[in-house]
Amino acid sequence: MDQLSEADLIINEDGSIYHLNLLPEDIADTVITVGDLDRVAEISKHFDRIEVKKGKREFITHTGYIGNQRITVISTGIGTDNIDIVLNELDALVNIDFASRMVKPQLTSLNIIRIGTSGAIQPDLPMGTILASSHGLGFDALMHYYEQHIGDQETAILQAVQSHFGSIDGIKPYLHAADQSLLNQYAHDMPQGITATAPGFYAPQGRKVRAKGTITDFVGKLNSFRSDNHRITNLEMETAGIYALAHTLGHKALSINAILASRVKFEFSSNPNKIVEKAIKTILERI
Repeated sequence: MDQLSEADLIINEDGSIYHLNLLPEDIADTVITVGDLDRVAEISKHFDRIEVKKGKREFITHTGYIGNQRITVISTGIGTDNIDIVLNELDALVNIDFASRMVKPQLTSLNIIRIGTSGAIQPDLPMGTILASSHGLGFDALMHYYEQHIGDQETAILQAVQSHFGSIDGIKPYLHAADQSLLNQYAHDMPQGITATAPGFYAPQGRKVRAKGTITDFVGKLNSFRSDNHRITNLEMETAGIYALAHTLGHKALSINAILASRVKFEFSSNPNKIVEKAIKTILERI
């Protein structure tokens, strides 16, 4: 591969990557991502010690240790546009030599674990559920800009998705699976399902406030999808982008969802922080 240009790989004057403001030595091989920047400290408070605290814009990073295990937690902000920045820059930190601007001959595969919030679209998933995403189904446009390679199972599910949602104009979904080894390690006893990733919070997730949406009963359309034993269980804004880019870049990814709302019962948790803390503790105990 040719040397990366200064316009393609932007490095700050202090040697850090452009948006994340991180040096290669600042991140661990296990990375927890969260959307909310305040949630970074809610995770790192459980560390035995913290060695890195950095931030720029919505990207806050803490790296430290639980016992001998080094862990990075980073906030992504909301949406797959931010995931595009975070995943590419995390990859650059471990797989590009900043001095030569060349891809390293020996590549590093990160373990990337999202701990996020989500709304359930199936009535048998109560608020307070901690759910693992078996697949991420993207209704956003991020992966239209990248080459994708998926397996036979993913292809079959995606074909069923395209058939089920074919009547909706302008939607071209993509789908990628979670890393199976991370699912086995962290989510062996959790309910699992396909997580749908939307490009917005209101009409793109079937919400009705003042602006009128163009898709009638989108949540019902998601709820009714089936492909063999696969169903769409929940709806959020980052998982599919994380799964797809992680796969493209050679990293392992898993999304853990704290279910704060029931979209079919029109309910929202009265104690969302307690549910999120349960998800955090569950994952940290298994690292």
